[in-house]
Amino acid sequence: MTATLNAPGMSFELSEDHRMVREMVQKLATEEIAPRAAHYDETREFPWDNIKKLAELGLMGVVVPEEYGGAGMDTLAYVTVIEELSRACAATGVIAAVQNSLATFPLLKYGTEELKRKYLPQLASGDKIGAYALTEPNSGSDAASIKTTCRLDGDHYILEGQKTWITNSTAAEIFIVYATLDPSLGHKGICCFVVEKSWEGFSVGKHEETMGVRASGTCPLTFEGVKIPRENLVGKEGEGFKVAMATLDCGRIGIAAQAVGIAQRALDEALRYSKEREQFKRPISQFQLVQEMLVNMAVGVESARLMVQRAAVTRDLGQSFGKEASMAKLYASNVAVQNALDSIQVHGGYGYSKEYPVERLLRDAKITQIYEGTSEVQKLVIAKHLLA
Repeated sequence: MTATLNAPGMSFELSEDHRMVREMVQKLATEEIAPRAAHYDETREFPWDNIKKLAELGLMGVVVPEEYGGAGMDTLAYVTVIEELSRACAATGVIAAVQNSLATFPLLKYGTEELKRKYLPQLASGDKIGAYALTEPNSGSDAASIKTTCRLDGDHYILEGQKTWITNSTAAEIFIVYATLDPSLGHKGICCFVVEKSWEGFSVGKHEETMGVRASGTCPLTFEGVKIPRENLVGKEGEGFKVAMATLDCGRIGIAAQAVGIAQRALDEALRYSKEREQFKRPISQFQLVQEMLVNMAVGVESARLMVQRAAVTRDLGQSFGKEASMAKLYASNVAVQNALDSIQVHGGYGYSKEYPVERLLRDAKITQIYEGTSEVQKLVIAKHLLA
């Protein structure tokens, strides 16, 4: 696939290949994933049925090169996949987003050939689920302040510490973990490792009771003397912060796409309901104040989608895309929350009930303003680029 929306600046239509990807995922999402979304939201079970379907279609390794078992597609295809999945089930969307970005990008960009050949085929095929372990109980936005430590002991690093809010961790077997050689070194002491769940001293805690994306398998992690083979270091010692920040840029594009999917679903539901619901002997879609909400929702979705696609294409062209990724995430996440709120308002009392999906959309939308960097962090990143 070529990284383009036809001629940049001239046309904003997806290529035929990208349209085929959208249609394929849209069909799967509509027929099989959406009908199960409420169930997984209620039970918080990891949606293995959905993940197996994605794996069969090669969607657990969208941007992983074919030589490592992936689909070999581009970032534009990736955001198209995440948007359509999230439109149906936001939890499934974020699981696939983590697998396709946070779990694979560090290996693709910074891993040795041995690490790539050992782990990427397992992740790209969906045989094993991946997770990204950076956040700690006392280290969120300030990633350089992590306290999980690593020390070299012969041919192994010894890992000690805790992580929290780790998506996919109920099911993951391969973890990208960050630790510091010495907390006093700040970002210069951070290292990145590939860690396997089966290793002694590694334990996964209780599944968190989250407000939204409840089936995303989010748990805390504990490392007690975990021995990591020296060759599982990703990049060089002290380069972990650089790896983490570059990875988050990629992750932000995926979360922005997730937000677009949620926002689009909120609009879909509002349009459907407004045409069916009658008050004062006519559909409420004929009332101007309802129309105003629908128009604002539609403009928001279209604008956010274009920002996400621009960030994706910028990355595919090999250009710096950190500013574009942060802008897309900041804007799209705000649109997702506002569209969910407006969709509930259009539904009236029914929007406040679990009988309709829009209350779930609001719960799912809110996290897009928080993970992969809060909206406030995105503003700091954007300002840094503007003032450079």
